[in-house]
Amino acid sequence: MSSSSSEVVAGSAAVGAPATSRALPNGLAAFLVFLSSGAVLVLETVSLRLVGPYVGVTLQVTSSVIGIALAAIAYGAWTGGWLADRRDPRGLLAPALVLAGIATAVTLPVVRYAGEVLRGGATSGILLLTALAVFVPAALLAAVTPLVVKLQLADLRRTGQVVGRLSGIGTLGGITATLVTGFVLVAALPSTVILVALAVLLGVTGLALGVYLRRREVAGLPGPARTKATLAVLGLVGAGLSAVAPNPCDVETAYHCARVASDPGRDSGRVLYLNSAEHSYVDLADPTHLEYAYTQWIGAVADVMAPKGQRLDALHVGGGGFTMPRYLTATRPGTDNVVFEIDGELVELDRRLLGVRPGPELKAVVGDARMLVDGEPTASRDLVVGDAFGHLVVPWHLATREMAGEVRRVLRPGGIYVQNVIDHPPGRFIRSELATVAAEFRTVALIAPPAAIDGQVGSNFLIVASDGPLPLDALRQRLDALATPPDLLTDAGLAGFVDDALVLTDDYAPVDQLLATA
Repeated sequence: MSSSSSEVVAGSAAVGAPATSRALPNGLAAFLVFLSSGAVLVLETVSLRLVGPYVGVTLQVTSSVIGIALAAIAYGAWTGGWLADRRDPRGLLAPALVLAGIATAVTLPVVRYAGEVLRGGATSGILLLTALAVFVPAALLAAVTPLVVKLQLADLRRTGQVVGRLSGIGTLGGITATLVTGFVLVAALPSTVILVALAVLLGVTGLALGVYLRRREVAGLPGPARTKATLAVLGLVGAGLSAVAPNPCDVETAYHCARVASDPGRDSGRVLYLNSAEHSYVDLADPTHLEYAYTQWIGAVADVMAPKGQRLDALHVGGGGFTMPRYLTATRPGTDNVVFEIDGELVELDRRLLGVRPGPELKAVVGDARMLVDGEPTASRDLVVGDAFGHLVVPWHLATREMAGEVRRVLRPGGIYVQNVIDHPPGRFIRSELATVAAEFRTVALIAPPAAIDGQVGSNFLIVASDGPLPLDALRQRLDALATPPDLLTDAGLAGFVDDALVLTDDYAPVDQLLATA
C-alpha cells in the first residue's frame, strides 16, 4: 500500500510540475517577480495623482485606490494560477508583460477622458475612475508571479522554499517601488513620464523575454503574427491617445495638479486650481481685491483688529495663491508675513504666474505646517491665518486641540487666530472644529452665511478666536458693509450651534468621517 502511494506521489510530481529543464533561471524568475510586483505599487501610487484632479485627494479616494489595487492583485493572481495549471506558463509570461505595458500606457488617456465625465466626489465616480486607473494593468501584472512559481516548482520537496523565496522577492519589489515612487519619482517626474516609462519597461521586458524563450525552442512564443500585430496596434493606439489626452495640470507638483486660469471678467484676475478645486483668486493689479467671501471675512478681521496701516506680525498656515499675505502687505506696509506651505513647487508657480515676490515683508517656508508651527517662538505673532487644505479638507493634524494649543502659544496676548473651514450639511466637522478651538481659546466666534449655519448649504466657515476679547461690534459693522453680509455667531448662539460636538485630538481626529454627508 505504501509502495503504491509513493508511485502515485511520484507520478503526480511528474504530471503536475514542469520538468527541471523547463524552469527559468533563478535570477530571471526573481527579476520577473520583483518587476511585476513593484510595477503594481508604482501604478497604485501614481493613480492617486491621476484621479486627484477629478475626484480630489481624500480618505475615500485613497481607500478606493488601495481597495481596487488589492482586488486586482487578488483576481490577477487567482487567474494566473488557474491558467498556469492549464497551459504552459512559458507561453503566457511574455504576453502578460506586453499587455500590462499596453494597459499601463492606455491608463493615462482613459483616466483623463473619463475624469472629465466623472468629475466630483460621488462614491460611484470615485470607484469607477480608480478602477479604470488601476485594475487591468495591476491584474495582468499580478498574474506573473503564479506563472513564474509554477515554472520553478520542479521538485515538490522544495515547494515551500520556492514559494517563500519568490513571495519574499515580490514583497521586496513592492516595498522598493513604493519608497522610490513616493520619495523620488513623484517629486522628480510628472505622472505622464512615470507611466510611459513604466509602460515601455514592461513592454520591452515582455518582448525580450519572448525572444529569449523562443531561442530556447519553446513553441508558439511570442505568438503568431496576428497576435503580435494586434499588440503592436494596441500599443500605438495607447501612445496616440496619451499624446492627445486632455491634461488638467499646468504643473504637476509633489502634492497637487496645479493650474492657473485667467478670469474672463477681470483682465488682471487669476484663479488657482488645485486638484480640480478652485483654491485661490489673485488680482495681479490690485492686491486689495478679495474675490472670495471667506477672504473678505479674513480681511475684515484684520481691518478691525488694528488701525488701518498699522503693521502686523502675521503667520499663514497654508499659502495657496498667497492672497492674504499680499492683502496685508498692501493695506499694512511693513507687515511681516511668514507663510508655511508644504508644496515648494506651488510656491514657485505662484512666483511665476501669480506675482508672489518673497522679500522682507514675505517669507515662504516650505514644509509641514504642524512641525513648523511647533518651532515658532512663543508670543511672536499678532495674527495667525489657518488656510491649509488637502483638496477641500483641512488636514487632520492641523485640526486638533494640540494644534490649536500651539497656535495659542505663538500668538501674543490679544492676538487673533482665524481658521478657514469647508463643510457641508449636516455640518459635523465645523461643529467639532469650533469645539476644538474653544477648548484652547477663551473667546471664539463664527462667520458664515446664514443658510450654511442653518444647515441648508455647504460653505466656507471662518472661525475667529482669541485669548482676549474680540472686537465683535466693529467686526459686525465691517461684515454688514460687505455686498453679501454673513452672520456672526457668538456666545449663546455659538454654544447652541456647537452643542456637544467632539473635540478633536491627535489621538482621535476622524475629519474625513465627520465631513461625510451620508
